[in-house]
Amino acid sequence: MAYLATTPGGQPILILKEGTQRSRGREARSRNIEVALIIAEALKTSLGPKGMDKMLVDSLGDITITNDGAKILDEMELEHPIGKMIKEAAKTQEDIVGDGCTSATLLTGELLRKSEELMDQGIHPTVIISGYRKAEQYALEVLKELSIPTSVEDRETLEKVALTAMSNKAIGDAAKLFAKIAVDATRQVAEKRGETLYVDRDNIQIVKKEGKSLAETEFVRGVILDKEVVHAGMPKRIEKAKIALVNAPLEVEKTEFSAEIRIRDPSKVKAFLDQETKLLEKMVEKVERSGANVLLCQKGIDDAAQHLLAKAGILAVRRVKESDMEKLAKATGAEIVTSFDDLRPEDLGYAELVEERKIGDDKMVFVEGCSSPTAVSILIRAGLERMVEEAERAMKDAIAVVADVIQTPRVVAGGGSAEAEIARKLKAYAPKIGGREQLAIEAFSDALEVIPRTLAENAGHDPLDVMVALRAAHEKEGGQFMGVDVSTGEIVDMREKGVLDAARVKEQVIKTATELASMIIRIDDVIAATKPKEEEEKKPKKKEEEKEE
Repeated sequence: MAYLATTPGGQPILILKEGTQRSRGREARSRNIEVALIIAEALKTSLGPKGMDKMLVDSLGDITITNDGAKILDEMELEHPIGKMIKEAAKTQEDIVGDGCTSATLLTGELLRKSEELMDQGIHPTVIISGYRKAEQYALEVLKELSIPTSVEDRETLEKVALTAMSNKAIGDAAKLFAKIAVDATRQVAEKRGETLYVDRDNIQIVKKEGKSLAETEFVRGVILDKEVVHAGMPKRIEKAKIALVNAPLEVEKTEFSAEIRIRDPSKVKAFLDQETKLLEKMVEKVERSGANVLLCQKGIDDAAQHLLAKAGILAVRRVKESDMEKLAKATGAEIVTSFDDLRPEDLGYAELVEERKIGDDKMVFVEGCSSPTAVSILIRAGLERMVEEAERAMKDAIAVVADVIQTPRVVAGGGSAEAEIARKLKAYAPKIGGREQLAIEAFSDALEVIPRTLAENAGHDPLDVMVALRAAHEKEGGQFMGVDVSTGEIVDMREKGVLDAARVKEQVIKTATELASMIIRIDDVIAATKPKEEEEKKPKKKEEEKEE
């Protein structure tokens, strides 16, 4: 039972439901911090180009092999509320900037580890949080000073950022091709909004198909439909396509209520059927009159209408997804009409080529060669299903970081150099604040070094030696871009090596980790209610016991 109060006479008063668990103060904080540290430890070995993979097996036996932090946390079935909070924070990180989930989780864990040490020294959580907030603001200012301005036209820098984001993915030599495709696709869908560029990543369609190799992955300036041409007699390839997008069925509409038609004269049966055919002929004529030679329909197309379209030499696809219709409108410039009566020549879109191709065991329709599409597609190929999935994650990471740089055109040197420089400057900044908050700022500074230290450790180098050399390099003039070369363990200029990260990702990592750590530190009371499932399991047992009596 959970008692939270007693009467003056010492009689307990039941406030919470029976079976409720409660932990308070130091015990609650220690448990919460321990959970966060366990999760951070689980992700730790997956950080960086030399990071290891995790094999995740779900309740149905499906296997996922990856070292993508967001995917690992998404697949983990975390029961503890702190675990769920970390999972939500990682998802937010992924949604906002598309990368940095592992770094954010590791930094959160390290901030909590340092905060526990400070609390053991008698420093109040509120003071620690205040110090962390000041350290965060100063860290973001330093990061801005460290960032290097770039532009959407600087293709070389964009490709370097994409390659850095994919460096821990198992795609090998295909990384350069993926980086090139990611830059092409992201630049293509970028649109001007006011004074800045905006990238909607949903406008880049990624289609996966097993077979061939990663090198066969291709970029399509248009849309790929996972559908086939509806009739064997239709053309399978149309150049200089005029495309009609229709959100209406090319069928004779059925009435909403049941009706019975009695025909006594046999000759009238044919007339009745002919009337249906005439209705379909009129609809097909409207498509022909508009000048369309490709019809992409969101609803169904009647068998008779398919035959008529084939005779007219029109390529048709039916039951196209609504999301694909929207992408087709953006890619081809067509208007989506809701009735064949509304179809006019000015509503049609244009593509250099519409063609049905066999990809693996499936047939697909490619709409490509659009003049200035704001929706594009990437077809990813690989020999294994799991490799296709990992390649998709790599491509999404590359697209996300390139989009970040296009929207916020600043990059920072990678390899732990930014974290090491911020840590160095925070150590000098802490005495200016003074008091107990100074200790929290110094703890924040130490926590940031978890990134370069883990990079070195995962690459098999001695983290102590690497950190000593890294700190020494940053003390020298012009050493702010020095980071860990994971291949050799040496400290080199990351700018010259071409290891660059999006400044927006680094900013979000610091913000997410500080926010999450502060939230967890503030919790000093955990009240956990009984699970409904446990109650349901208890009830049958009680009934069985009563029957036996």
